[in-house]
Amino acid sequence: MKKILVTVVLGVAVLAAGQDAAQPAQGQPAASQSQAPVIKDPAEYNAYVGAVQQTDPAAKISGLEAFLAQYPNSVMKNQALELLMGTYQQSNNIKKTMEAATRLLQSDPSNERAMFVLAFLDRLMVQNSDPNAKQLLADAKKYAQQGLDGLPKFTKPENMTPDDFQKMKDQMTGVFNAALGLAALSDGDYDTARKDLRAAIDNSPDSQKDFTLIYPLTQAYIAPKTPDPKFTPDPLNAIWFNARASVLAPTPQYQQQFEKYARGLYIKYHGGDDGWADVLVLAKTNLSQPAGFSIKPAPTPAEQAHAMATSKKPEEMDFATWEFILSNGAQEDQDTVWNAIKGKPVQMNGTVIKATATQFDIAGSSDDITAKKADVTLTFEDTVPVKLIPKDGASLDFQGEPASYTPNPFMMTMEKGKLLKAATATPTHKPPVHHKPTPK
Repeated sequence: MKKILVTVVLGVAVLAAGQDAAQPAQGQPAASQSQAPVIKDPAEYNAYVGAVQQTDPAAKISGLEAFLAQYPNSVMKNQALELLMGTYQQSNNIKKTMEAATRLLQSDPSNERAMFVLAFLDRLMVQNSDPNAKQLLADAKKYAQQGLDGLPKFTKPENMTPDDFQKMKDQMTGVFNAALGLAALSDGDYDTARKDLRAAIDNSPDSQKDFTLIYPLTQAYIAPKTPDPKFTPDPLNAIWFNARASVLAPTPQYQQQFEKYARGLYIKYHGGDDGWADVLVLAKTNLSQPAGFSIKPAPTPAEQAHAMATSKKPEEMDFATWEFILSNGAQEDQDTVWNAIKGKPVQMNGTVIKATATQFDIAGSSDDITAKKADVTLTFEDTVPVKLIPKDGASLDFQGEPASYTPNPFMMTMEKGKLLKAATATPTHKPPVHHKPTPK
């Protein structure tokens, strides 16, 4: 997905900027404003008040810009810049919002709201494939870390309730974590990306519905194409968040892509698609991963081998099943099969890989036939006549008595070899194809 379409909504943290940029008292301030800056020049005071009292955003922007140009060193400069930043945001002018935030940080390097705005907008511009994404991501990381470091010292605005102040800080924390998580993901630091993005998503119900947060988190759980020692597989969360992304994706096409990918992860982990529909329902009806969420993993190769060894007599199994059990089963299961077939005549069909007068190397399972890899060494008590020695790649019906085997790589040695009929390049009759079970 090259581009994510988003609607920018900054919420209380920017809009609340106006609450503590109240009109300054002319002359001696009132008791409730004892810590507020005071404009002593009547002309400056009137210019500021005239700007902030405008109800039309365009008029307010014009007034604030004029005030800042005329009074660049005003005691109300920072308040004016905060109001300007918020008003540009209300006007959905992202470029000017960011410019105002940058100007505010130049004037007030520890301003939390400015760092919040820049961390938020830099991240979204990166996710919208901005050509300056590398620099924007570096800036977002810088502002986010500075913002998190400064939050403990961030004081409540005078006209804001404690509940609203806490909501504002929570929102800021979520935005800062999101920017740090995206930067960590870009750096290939998957563990940090997961931690920070999860913290951003768990920040609020709105965050849990935010595709711009869920999407990068899915990437943090997807294994890189080139093996990376910094990547730790986490199949359960990979399945869950890709399923959530399929619910929240902005277009039907993206929804289908995420659902298909999540289903593929589920089948790989579980061993089949049974139960997938239930997982998808959970993803559609829960904002966060339900407590105790789990998916039964596919049986291990040893578990599969045990099921095969106990479901059928060894004499009734095909060669590929023997090979799978003898390669992957617990010793008890291997012994069950081996003790039943060792030293007993076995008739089968295979493909010749290499043949001499006393020994044939043969591929007996269909997978090894395809791979042109021998899994049977057939030895003869008597020398095979030259005219009966098959060419490499020929199909061969033969008999032998299992004498020994090595599990990995698998090779069964059969003795007392016999040719049941002359080898053919293309067999007139093929026995049923038996594929080796694929270990999960």
